[in-house]
Amino acid sequence: MTITNTTDPKVSENISALVQRHAELPQHDGEPVFAEPWHAQVFAMVVELHQQGLFEWSQWSATLGNEIARAQAAGDPDNGDTYYLHWLNALERILVDCKLAYSNELTDLQKRWHDAALHTPHGEPIVIDRD
Repeated sequence: MTITNTTDPKVSENISALVQRHAELPQHDGEPVFAEPWHAQVFAMVVELHQQGLFEWSQWSATLGNEIARAQAAGDPDNGDTYYLHWLNALERILVDCKLAYSNELTDLQKRWHDAALHTPHGEPIVIDRD
């Protein structure tokens, strides 16, 4: 199985469509605003998994709230620039809690991603081979 970054126009289009359905997001000229592409991607993944019925929104809210509280207790200044990092950490937690992934799988995938990113020329898609 091969996992690539989201340079596929169809994947980007699907994420854009999903994000567009959530009008409460900050917008500029009618388009959702995220500081980084991965912010939109993690947002879209959470919403899509919820819409597929894999967890309740109240469960997500509690998990995200716990992640933010944990980060603040560890010294996060809560100035907004780490907000989607909390989303990512909460997504990983909820995947494990709902038995959709194992923490060792996520750790392995993070290592593979990091290694692939280090060995990928600038501007090229990052590809992770998982055999």
